[in-house]
Amino acid sequence: MGKKKMKTNRSAAKRFKVTGRGKLVHFRAGRSHLNRKKSAKRKRRLRQDKVLEGGYVKHVRRLVPYKF
Repeated sequence: MGKKKMKTNRSAAKRFKVTGRGKLVHFRAGRSHLNRKKSAKRKRRLRQDKVLEGGYVKHVRRLVPYKF
């Protein structure tokens, strides 16, 4: 019997993508509601993707094993 495959966490697979160099990118939170009182500059910053840093990378790679 062969080695068992890991299951991909589908919610994590939808939230993270991998750059060409193998870095993890995620979308910023905080743009879904109460946008009226946020400045245009703040909303513009929230639109951009962010590279995942620190200990979170190891955790997410475990959740999404076949994306890399």
